[in-house]
Amino acid sequence: MQRRSAGWMGALTGISLAMLAVVQSDAEAAVTRTEYCSRLGLQLDAAIQAKAKPDASASQIAEVTALQDKANRFCAGSKQAQGIRIYANALKLLGVTPVDLDQ
Repeated sequence: MQRRSAGWMGALTGISLAMLAVVQSDAEAAVTRTEYCSRLGLQLDAAIQAKAKPDASASQIAEVTALQDKANRFCAGSKQAQGIRIYANALKLLGVTPVDLDQ
């Protein structure tokens, strides 16, 4: 009887360790809001540089830059969700699709 119990305990321990490894790998893959703010900020910088030259009007660039400043303040002030939304809106004004969280 004890051999069966030891076998079951070994199996349960193995399953538990396998599940723990999966949970930890998912947690490492998750992107924090702060990281997402940074990614969108970099994407917006690149989009402004690309659009400033050929086809964007000065007023459009000024509007996007104002939104960028506002998003920077929100992201730095622990209001990342609001900053992310503002970054996304600024990118859309330039006709750019914001980066996906899973990338």
